[in-house]
Amino acid sequence: METSKAKSYFWIFLDIFLAGLIIGIFFFVMPMLSSINNSRFPSRTFYVNAEGKTTVKPDLAQFSFSVITEGVDLVKVASDNNQRLAEGIKFVKEEGIPAEDLKTTQYSLNPKYEYHKNQGQSFIVGYTLTQTVQVKIKDLEKNLDKISKILGGLPELGINQVSGVSFTVENPEEFLVIARKEAFEKARSKAESMAKGMGVGLGRVVSFNEFNNGPIYPYYDKAMGMGGEGMVPAPQMVSIEPGTEEITIQVNVTYEIR
Repeated sequence: METSKAKSYFWIFLDIFLAGLIIGIFFFVMPMLSSINNSRFPSRTFYVNAEGKTTVKPDLAQFSFSVITEGVDLVKVASDNNQRLAEGIKFVKEEGIPAEDLKTTQYSLNPKYEYHKNQGQSFIVGYTLTQTVQVKIKDLEKNLDKISKILGGLPELGINQVSGVSFTVENPEEFLVIARKEAFEKARSKAESMAKGMGVGLGRVVSFNEFNNGPIYPYYDKAMGMGGEGMVPAPQMVSIEPGTEEITIQVNVTYEIR
C-alpha cells in the first residue's frame, strides 16, 4: 500500500517537474535563444549610402571688436583703453543689443622690452593693452541693418579692430533633423531597389551611422586698424550679406539579406 502511494507521489512530482520544465523552456529559454540569434551579425548583408540636404538661412550674427592701446604710462594706457571700450559697448547697447549678448573674450596686457647692450639686460619701455568684446546679433531678418551700422560706427569711437563676422543659426538641430530624415528615406528607397534587382528580400537594419558635412557659413572678416592710436577709416555703412547655406548629412545603412 505504501509502495503504491510512493509511486503515485513520484508520478505527481514528475508531472509537476515536467510541466515546470516546459513552461521554463517556453517562457525563458526560447526568448533568450531568440535574443541571442537576433544579436548575431548576419552573414549576408549589404550597405547603402545616401545624402540628405536642407537649406539654411542664418538667423544669428557674431563678431568681435577690440581696443588696442600702447603707451609708456600704464595707468594712462589702461584708462584710455577702458574709456574707448566703454564707448563702444554703450554704442552697441544703444543700437538695441542686450547686455547678455555682449561678452568679454580677451584682456591682454603685455609689456614691451628693449635690450640695452651696455647694461646687458632688458628694460620695460611701454605697454600694450588689448580688450576684446564679442557681440551676438539675433533675428537677422529684422536686425541686419544694425550689423552694418554698428560695424561702420565703431571705428569712430576709437575701436581700432573689428573682425570675425560670422553667420550661423541658433538651433541647428531642427535643420539637421530635416536633412537626416531625407537621407534615411533615400537610403531605404535605394536599398529596396537594390534588393529587388538582386532578387533577394530586404531584411532588418543591422547598423547605421551618419556624417554631418555642415553647415559651413560665409563670413565677413575685416580688421579696421591694428594697434596703437592709429586706425584705418571705415565707411559708415558696411555691406553685409549673410546669404544661405546647405546642411548636408551622409548616412550609411547596413541591411540584412533575406
